[in-house]
Amino acid sequence: MDAPAVMLAPNAAKRVAAIAARQGKPALLRLSVEGGGCSGFQYKFDLADAPDGDDTVAETEGVRLVVDPVSLDLVAGCTVDFVESLGGASFQVTNPNAASGCGCGTSFSV
Repeated sequence: MDAPAVMLAPNAAKRVAAIAARQGKPALLRLSVEGGGCSGFQYKFDLADAPDGDDTVAETEGVRLVVDPVSLDLVAGCTVDFVESLGGASFQVTNPNAASGCGCGTSFSV
């Protein structure tokens, strides 16, 4: 069996479900990649109403993570988690394609 293209960790699924419920939206997190940030590319997270026809969809505990085809080229094999630390709480991407990242964890280069 092939590994999933993207994965949503249980902690992230719980957080997305809580945010979506508070905003009255579906539990659907969109991960996209944009140019910019300290290292060349940056991750962007949004709640979405529905997946687009060409999105890759991963599901954990009833919560879906969707990624568009262009972004998927840069994040294939990644895991999205939700981490709470002294520096705050945030969604974090463990991306096997990233050659380097920045200290804040929101941008990367390939």
